[in-house]
Amino acid sequence: MNETPNITSVLEILDVNTGNREIVKEFDYLIEAPNWTPDGKWLVYNKEGKLYKLLLENANAEPEEINTDFANNCNNDHVISADGAYIALSHSPNEDHRSRVYTVPFEGGVPQLITELGPSYLHGISPDNKFLAYCAERNGNYDVYVIPFNGGAEIRLTTAEDLDDGPEYSPDGKYIWFNSVRSGMMQIWRMKADGSEQTQMTTDETRNAWFPHVSPDGKQVIFITYRKGDLKPNEHLPNKNVELRLMSAEGGEPKTLVKLFGGQGTINVNSWSPDSQHLAFVSYRLDSRIKDSYRYRL
Repeated sequence: MNETPNITSVLEILDVNTGNREIVKEFDYLIEAPNWTPDGKWLVYNKEGKLYKLLLENANAEPEEINTDFANNCNNDHVISADGAYIALSHSPNEDHRSRVYTVPFEGGVPQLITELGPSYLHGISPDNKFLAYCAERNGNYDVYVIPFNGGAEIRLTTAEDLDDGPEYSPDGKYIWFNSVRSGMMQIWRMKADGSEQTQMTTDETRNAWFPHVSPDGKQVIFITYRKGDLKPNEHLPNKNVELRLMSAEGGEPKTLVKLFGGQGTINVNSWSPDSQHLAFVSYRLDSRIKDSYRYRL
């Protein structure tokens, strides 16, 4: 079926201690990838190439567009700096439609181009605002790179075949967490910030694991998983049955917190609350007339 589904995006908050879910707001269009601002006041998300912020204490109010000037084709890779001063984002210019990384003040402005080469997909900002971490395709291979915050020479940190993605700094800046398909399944990995000591942190052969996000207190990591066989290990698709899973930042057996219908757009970027007690995410509902074609089941 080629019909584009009508979708409802449900912006939710999860209590990671109790597993309770609270609906913040529903949208009758696609939104993706919430970020929680460091002051705890706003959730930032993308919609139709633009970035918006929603005031949590008044979620019924109209979301506010963040001025990103010419960057009107932003995807769901956007991150707020630890001091709340900047947003780093990925935007695909019309000239070649290859995503590149930019930075812009949180209050809005003209974005600064950071990565000359594309495609580059932003995922992390070091806590000291000195480096950006991103996934980039160079010469047919997707790897993790870092680059100085204001631009410069990019540094390749991974060299495994196929796909290394989702790099994100730990709050102390010592580690970069990422996901890699090098074992045959997509799994969660961790390395030192200089790329050394690349260590596999999950080994579940029943699930493909994506996008590790470290809590602000550095103690826990949340990530999203797809069932084996629902897609290829190097795919992260929308409209799938997925799980949000939690593990200690030191490693160990993860536990499932939530089962939901989502995938791409649910938690592409870090969405922990500043107190490390809650997580923002997006679940989805499809038009009932066509949801069966997407194997909708919970």
